[in-house]
Amino acid sequence: MPISQQTQLISHNIVLNRGNVEAKRAEIKAYFNQTFDVYEALFDTLANDEAYYLRPCSLRHPLIFYFGHTATFFTNKLVLAKLLPERIDPKIESMCAVGVDEMSWDDLNDAHYEWPSVQDVRNYRDQVRAAVNDLIDNTEFTMPIDWQSPLWPVMMGIEHERIHLETSSVLIRQLPIESVVSSELFPICPDQDSPAPENDLLSVSAGDVVINNQDPAEYYGWDNEYGQHQAFVQEFKASKYLVSNQEFLAFIDADGYLNDKYWDEEGNRWRDYSPVKHPTFWLQKDGEWYLRCMTEEIAMPSSWPAEVNFHEASAFCRWKAEQTGKPIRLPSEDEWLRLRDFSNAMEYQDNANWNLQKHASSTPVDQCAAGNFYDVLGNVWQWTQTPIYPFDGFKVHPLYDDFTTPTYDNQHNIFKGGSWISTGNEINGHSRYAFRRHFFQHAGFRYIESDASVQTEFSTYETDSSVAQYCEFHFGDEYFNVPNFAKTYANYAIDAIKADADFNQRNDLRVLEVGCSVGRASFELAKYFNEVTGLDFSARFIRIANQLQTTGSILYTIPQEGEIMDFKEQTLRDLDLEKTASKCEFLQQDASNMKPIFTGYDMIVAVNLLDRLYEPKKFLQDVAHRLNNGGLLMVSSPYSWDETFTQKENWLGGYKDSQSGENVTTLETLQNLLADDFEMIREAEDIPFVIRETRRKFQHTLSQVTLWKKR
Repeated sequence: MPISQQTQLISHNIVLNRGNVEAKRAEIKAYFNQTFDVYEALFDTLANDEAYYLRPCSLRHPLIFYFGHTATFFTNKLVLAKLLPERIDPKIESMCAVGVDEMSWDDLNDAHYEWPSVQDVRNYRDQVRAAVNDLIDNTEFTMPIDWQSPLWPVMMGIEHERIHLETSSVLIRQLPIESVVSSELFPICPDQDSPAPENDLLSVSAGDVVINNQDPAEYYGWDNEYGQHQAFVQEFKASKYLVSNQEFLAFIDADGYLNDKYWDEEGNRWRDYSPVKHPTFWLQKDGEWYLRCMTEEIAMPSSWPAEVNFHEASAFCRWKAEQTGKPIRLPSEDEWLRLRDFSNAMEYQDNANWNLQKHASSTPVDQCAAGNFYDVLGNVWQWTQTPIYPFDGFKVHPLYDDFTTPTYDNQHNIFKGGSWISTGNEINGHSRYAFRRHFFQHAGFRYIESDASVQTEFSTYETDSSVAQYCEFHFGDEYFNVPNFAKTYANYAIDAIKADADFNQRNDLRVLEVGCSVGRASFELAKYFNEVTGLDFSARFIRIANQLQTTGSILYTIPQEGEIMDFKEQTLRDLDLEKTASKCEFLQQDASNMKPIFTGYDMIVAVNLLDRLYEPKKFLQDVAHRLNNGGLLMVSSPYSWDETFTQKENWLGGYKDSQSGENVTTLETLQNLLADDFEMIREAEDIPFVIRETRRKFQHTLSQVTLWKKR
């Protein structure tokens, strides 16, 4: 019997936005202890203490880290939330705090770690369990349980441990077989000989995907699940079943792993790096294929889903497209969501192979129906083509500000649906998890037939240090007698609109600032414009602007030298921006892919933006229809092109023409791109700015500003 049934696993998720306080307290306490029990039972599949110190994967720490990590997470977050008065074991908490998500397949630091003993970690976990139970028993809270509730960090710790229930099971699956033992609490599916069904493509009708997940929500959610998102999905066809081991074997037998035409550039780099040319959990013995499950090796079950990383799934789709002559590919996140809704999959979740409610392994791909499809939910995660990105309205939770934002890098792809061991938040219908494309969980895929384009790149450039640096750049001191840049270019825009006869008598002017960063120029523009919309891709930058507008002040640190920091506070009142700040609206948005609603402006301002976009040409070609007739466009940039942000083929200047050999400047390209829709009404000018890095290190730069009037 699966462990979820043995321990009476609380069904699926805890409802957080309604219910009686004391009943909810008891429910959360049971949920916490059940989670702790299941996690510790998972580690009982290790054959001996030595297994805790093996590195199952060269890209991850040994399992002793993960055994301690989830308890450490509770302590660290509860201390941060001021719910625990002090740390329980600072040494273990330091050792097991960070180091979970490697950043590439060849960059893990092999520095020596003095790991604690297994018994020390068990004792530590007992102490954490007692502390959290005491906290749940005695903490006062009200309903609903939202981001501000003292029970939220408790739920955060529980759901974090449930994530690692799954990730640790993957690592156990990678240990040498002699280092693990089978457990009746984690039974493998006995149906291992069923023939694989022949896959088929079934139609999914066109429809809207609408997400509006706000706090307080019904269930616990991670930061990336909140916000608004809407998309229209064209009709497509999706495979009836997940790709089975038998179906994937045809790709292997066709030398798919040996033919680089089925792999993109990144996939080929991974393929060259990987010593094996088959899925990670496949083994060959005496010419026969076997499958490594968590604690057993079994003859290859042809009807179970193939478990692969994103590169392998994508290569299969390219091969399949070649074989069929059809546009076969992985679905986007929106297409998967449309399939979920079209199949009414959530109505079939009690039949899904997830939540440990069936087996501690995959099951045949034709066992868990959802309408006419199978395994829309559960069995294995399903890769999508979509890199994880923030929804509109995304906010970072202050207790876990690096849960998602480090993955907004176009290198972590979303997978959906959950696996046999997915529980809690992972199966609430809203979850969004992403891994690097070479990485693997219990993940497989289904393919679709569609010629619709999929966005696979989203603009990113925020880090913790850049937020603080840009707070100082926008709101901080003046350096070397160079006027504040944001205020200067805002005044330049105001002077330009005042000088235009079409606008100088109006008091209803609307301006859009694209790339507003932390918002200083938008606040300055509000002194003259009636309505100011500030857009930036960086949710952290937008958070600062919204915080300033809401509270009137921000706190940040800037480096003096090394680890010595200076603490600063800036207020709208001190900057004389308080009276008009209400006229601003700040929203997260991709400048290269702006939503249609951003139209009807009298002026658009885009400063120090072009050379940080992945497709600057697309932005410029899209901007005219967003302006009213006769509207003004102000563009300014230092033209510091860098392949970190913009691939060289997308640069607007700073290179030699491949045919003529002549230098191409950005200004020339701007003039060519904008000529049809705009007239350049002023000569280009340079505006200086200074960015402070440390007390003794500064960047002094010139940004060239051009002004255009829509024809």
